[in-house]
Amino acid sequence: MTAARSADGTAVARPDPHAAVLIVEDEDTLARNVATYLERYGYETRISGSVEQAIDALDSFKPDVVLLDCHLPGRWGLDGMPEILQKAQGCRVIVITGHGSVQLAVDAMKAGATDFLTKPVALSQLRGVVERVLRTERSTRLETADAAYAPELPRDADHAARIVGESPPVLALRDRLARLRQADATLDGKHLPPVLITGETGTGKELVARAIHADGPRAAGPFVEINCAAIPAALLESELFGYERGAFTDARQRKIGLVEAAEGGTLFLDEIGETEPALQAKVLKLLEEHTVRRLGGLRSATVDLRIVAATHQPLQRRVAEGRFRADLLYRLRVVEIAVPPLRERGADIERLARHFLGELRERYRKPALTLDGDALAALARHDWPGNVRELRNRVEQAVLLSTGNHIDAMALGLGEDTNAAIGLREAFDAQESRQVGYGATGPAPGPSSGGRRSLESVEREMLQRTLTETAGNVSRAARELGISRDTLRYRIEKYGLDVPR
Repeated sequence: MTAARSADGTAVARPDPHAAVLIVEDEDTLARNVATYLERYGYETRISGSVEQAIDALDSFKPDVVLLDCHLPGRWGLDGMPEILQKAQGCRVIVITGHGSVQLAVDAMKAGATDFLTKPVALSQLRGVVERVLRTERSTRLETADAAYAPELPRDADHAARIVGESPPVLALRDRLARLRQADATLDGKHLPPVLITGETGTGKELVARAIHADGPRAAGPFVEINCAAIPAALLESELFGYERGAFTDARQRKIGLVEAAEGGTLFLDEIGETEPALQAKVLKLLEEHTVRRLGGLRSATVDLRIVAATHQPLQRRVAEGRFRADLLYRLRVVEIAVPPLRERGADIERLARHFLGELRERYRKPALTLDGDALAALARHDWPGNVRELRNRVEQAVLLSTGNHIDAMALGLGEDTNAAIGLREAFDAQESRQVGYGATGPAPGPSSGGRRSLESVEREMLQRTLTETAGNVSRAARELGISRDTLRYRIEKYGLDVPR
């Protein structure tokens, strides 16, 4: 049983997209009526006239629920229940009998039945019991899902407002989120387009994904998140799509996938650029057909969810390298939202530092702590290769280890690094001056240079030369340049430098 949502956010019952029911009943007319009725509501059914037929059917049919009559030709229904439960692990048995008694009900429950009904039973009542049993089973599976699962985020007026900052890039980001929210509202929660969130690591892409969900028409549904880079490729497919018992060696029971867990809500695929091409093809099929099939399963089923993906990888470059499917990229970025790096956010650096300081002072019970002028200047000068995540970690370290009431640049771990960065920039400026003939001995630039060279080109040339001279030893190169390894690694990625091996 899955929880769909109507336009006003109320729960609407709908059958589990994979639900299958085995009807073990020797009265042929009754069995066919039950099967026809359940199939009308989306269930897959099969009929067996005896315990022996039911056990044989389990070789090829994997039911979620077994409707078991007690009085059957051959073996008594309750006598065959242990074998049914052993062969179809994870299924639920509902016992139905025309000769009900308290003792029989007790015996059925002891044998492993989930519920007990007496004939005659209305078909609507029977369906209600089946749905309740599936709903309970589904909740149990979700509690053991191996990924972050949030049934419902707080329904505030505007989650995008939680993105701290007033710089032009952040204002533009919030405006784009507001326009997406307005567009989603016109679709009434149906057929919401996928969203691709891009940005460097540590910029807050997850916060943007949660804002898209919580401010949208599916806020009442689940928000299911999985980091594609944190799970081995061999396991990622089973985490997403689930599997049937026996699908592989250790698949001892059926497991729900995160795609199913996100039914009626949002599936957030963080770092999708790290996925393998084979899995990319399945994600593409999910996007285009809205269908899913568990590993080892025989049935595909329709699912209703929105996919939000995020990556710090340059996907266009990965497409050119053959490491990412072009068709998946085009399908994902129906809506693309770029999260700006921290170094482009100006005064937001100080705003964020004070915001984190306020939170952490309370956590570590140091209410008098403040950032001094030296710390604020160092924050403004730092390049922030780790973006907002790096800023928060530096502030937390300073708060945790502080002994006085003031946090300076050294407490933030920026004193030495900031001075080194200033020295490096001065070296670039000096080299640039020599190259353009400002009292220098070096040759002036040729005609093709167009006069004064850019700081970036000089910086790139110096970094590449140092890496070559140190045979790709990043630590040694960083020492010679007078900067931290993190700063050098950031610039290597920024300029796409060749690191000798």
